[in-house]
Amino acid sequence: MNRFDRVTAILVQLQAKRKVSGAALAEQFGVSLRTIYRDLRTLEEAGVPLLGEPGIGYSLAEGYRLPPVMFTREEATALLTAEKLAARLTDAPTAQLSSAAMDKVRAVLRRPDRDHLDSLAPHIQVLGPRDQPGRLPAYQQLVAAIAMHRVVRLRYQAAENQAATARDIEPISLYLSRQWHVVAYCRLRQTIRNFRLDRIQDLELRPEAFVVRPNVLQQHWAAEASRRPRERVVLRFQPLNLLPALVQHLHDTKYQYGWAHEQRLPDGQLEITLYIGELPYLATWLLPFAGALTIVEPAALVAPLRALAQRAHDFFCLPE
Repeated sequence: MNRFDRVTAILVQLQAKRKVSGAALAEQFGVSLRTIYRDLRTLEEAGVPLLGEPGIGYSLAEGYRLPPVMFTREEATALLTAEKLAARLTDAPTAQLSSAAMDKVRAVLRRPDRDHLDSLAPHIQVLGPRDQPGRLPAYQQLVAAIAMHRVVRLRYQAAENQAATARDIEPISLYLSRQWHVVAYCRLRQTIRNFRLDRIQDLELRPEAFVVRPNVLQQHWAAEASRRPRERVVLRFQPLNLLPALVQHLHDTKYQYGWAHEQRLPDGQLEITLYIGELPYLATWLLPFAGALTIVEPAALVAPLRALAQRAHDFFCLPE
């Protein structure tokens, strides 16, 4: 990166963050602290009002606004990808906000770069679950609740065969696994719980603000990790005994089941090592590979797999 690009990038960092330390800038751009100080003086000489606090960092004077910063073509393409992800993997309000933000990005692009995005857009697709018509637009409401520390009242169905319950929660974090989840302190259960957004039947932001519980999110993830120990599983597959579609299915889905590493053995078998929390859950994945699968370890995996196979046999192979 040349000096002009680095000084411009430092200006972007100052606009984007409340405070930026010289050491952090030096690490980010791979230069010495003395070089960063020289770049900051260049900004001051150009009329940028910098405020420095010893041991803390630098910031822009309150009220100072920079002119729009131009995006590179690569940055705009990355934002286009984010727009596509938001359209498929969040709710309708978030997708609309992302689209509106992207329109503002397009507005400051040079015409060739804008044309580049328009031509590229049809070639980037996210083939994930689209927001279902009538589904509660919970994502954006929960983002607002987390930011404002607002209590949320839910009507939540924990499982298909259970009645929905009303509960007040203090939302802490959102994460995407197979579904979107919100991690929250549940006042009904008096503990931290995960709630799937697709199981929320009704949601209301309450006027009450809750007091933030320090370090509770880190403690929750640590507790989850200790509560669900992973068991080592070693499997051997004989690809020649599988239909090509099943071989493809194996490689497409193995990461969902704790894939760690794999190796090809001299006899042509594929040995895969996984780490999984629940053996019965793994057994449901392995059943289609019968006839081409050897369980090296653990032996306990045989029982749930045999039970599933017996159940399928009893159902589909009824005596005539």
